[in-house]
Amino acid sequence: MKATHAPLPALGSLLILALAAAPAVTQEMVFDSELHDYRVVTVFEGLQDPWSMAFLPGGDMLITERIGNLRIAHDGVLHPDPIDGVPEVRYMGQGGLLDVALHPDFASNQLVYLSFSKPNADGTEGTTAVVRGRLDGHSLVDVEEVFEADAWSSSGSHFGSRLAFDPDGYLFITVGDRGVNPLSIPVEENPAQDPSNHIGSTIRLHADGSVPDDNPFVGQAGYLPEIWSYGHRNPQGMAIHPATGEVWQTEHGPQGGDELNLVLPGRNYGWPVIGYGVQYGGNQVHEGTHREGMEQPVTYWTPSIATSGLMIYTGDRFPEWNGHIFAGGLAGQQLHRIALVDGENGWEVQRMERRPLLFGVGRIRDVRQGPDGLIYVALDDRQGGGTTPILRIEPLE
Repeated sequence: MKATHAPLPALGSLLILALAAAPAVTQEMVFDSELHDYRVVTVFEGLQDPWSMAFLPGGDMLITERIGNLRIAHDGVLHPDPIDGVPEVRYMGQGGLLDVALHPDFASNQLVYLSFSKPNADGTEGTTAVVRGRLDGHSLVDVEEVFEADAWSSSGSHFGSRLAFDPDGYLFITVGDRGVNPLSIPVEENPAQDPSNHIGSTIRLHADGSVPDDNPFVGQAGYLPEIWSYGHRNPQGMAIHPATGEVWQTEHGPQGGDELNLVLPGRNYGWPVIGYGVQYGGNQVHEGTHREGMEQPVTYWTPSIATSGLMIYTGDRFPEWNGHIFAGGLAGQQLHRIALVDGENGWEVQRMERRPLLFGVGRIRDVRQGPDGLIYVALDDRQGGGTTPILRIEPLE
């Protein structure tokens, strides 16, 4: 892949005017962009540390709160009580109840998938795990674990935890590097470079948690068969292209070097051997930016935007955005639109919005397309204890 450096875009005057009203999120905000003008409205408020959203076939929305709650909203009204049946989570640091995804046949089987930081018996360690359960009224029933990562640590950092189904019904899961200090050991010995564990990897499974026979490392000594790719730091954005089945991810770099990657089977994405950032405080992490046998990002951000949710737009409400990638960012509170082109050396950035579509409205944790073709954004409360809203991006018509 050709790596394209994406510097922080400049703000336009209309956006600056909107930022003046940003603390009062309930106010309508109007923006212009290169292809569509749009407004941002509040759908509902009152969420505590939301992490992910998923839409049910009838338009209801499921939302995870990292504290351990699965919530549901109907017609823009958030149900006051959490859904029953959610597993115990290790709510510490970046851990808790994380992603939510629906089985491709949810309309007939009602299966909901949840990723979370799973505690060990005495709560001193955690790992990334995934369960599924059947949504029955206001409860999850018949809950069963489909994946537990070999990534146990006392750290509360870098769980990964994004979930996505591809058009063939395979379940993809991200697992972070669990916050291992890259300066504490030689880069070659970092566990994200060791595929005998799940640390820093993308996982591919059947919907029931079994391993597909055509996974790239099945039967290879020293490789766990669930692994699709490895050498990742902390992928917290993932989207499957609905037409091609391609797996796209955004991944946290350290201080600089956040990445957008096309994730291919059996590939090594280089963390921490190669990259475009430095460790917090400025110390050099990587041996360089390139190495044979390690993948380049399609684009990267320096300074970091602290990547979060990822979406590929396929709706008709913003026709000029169709097929574009939307990447959320926690740092700088920003949402980027990226248009790609299939060039001679693979996917390349054709155009990135000259400024973020959103900037300064709050820490963007997730971005999803609704069944109405509109774009929904979940805001995150870093400090905890407060509440944040779900926003919606609508065209000016």
